[in-house]
Amino acid sequence: MRRLRRNALPANTVDLARYLIGKTLVHDTPKGRASGRIVETEAYVIGDAAGHAFRGQTRRNRSLFLRRGHAYVYFIYGVSYLLNVSSEQVGVGAGVLLRALEPLEGVDLMRERRGVERLQDLARGPGRLTVAMGVGIHDDGLDLCGDGALWLGTEARSTGEVGVSIRIGITREAHRPLRFFERGSRFVSGPGRLNQPI
Repeated sequence: MRRLRRNALPANTVDLARYLIGKTLVHDTPKGRASGRIVETEAYVIGDAAGHAFRGQTRRNRSLFLRRGHAYVYFIYGVSYLLNVSSEQVGVGAGVLLRALEPLEGVDLMRERRGVERLQDLARGPGRLTVAMGVGIHDDGLDLCGDGALWLGTEARSTGEVGVSIRIGITREAHRPLRFFERGSRFVSGPGRLNQPI
């Protein structure tokens, strides 16, 4: 497995959301490495009323306006950090939410962080994902294509068929088919009815 180069990332939010399925998220920390296959994403495109960039750039969302391949981390509902990948050119706000991982390395570390044993529950859902991977607000703005501790990697193995559905847990523009997932993966989140192709 090697680090993804920025020029390998599609310069379009929807294309990037699909492209990231099967790729790897890696976090090297003093406690060890944790990594997982990305099995579920959601695209928040330019002009998307459900996206954090909809009302323009702010201090909180400025990482969404970086060139593609940077981390945008934010705190939600007073309990969870969520990790997004910026997806367009500098100054254009859009991103891809990482919703679920299939754990690969550092499973014991993920279990310690999450306080659960069941493998498929370690990083199934965007809030669980960041806890399992040790990602927090201090990672906001990091270059995921650089040489830092949090990075995107190539596929660990071939990727299965990619399904598409509406997004989960939003009210604005909820009808849009902008959620991507690896069909048949037991690590994907959400209700079973959405985990079929449309």
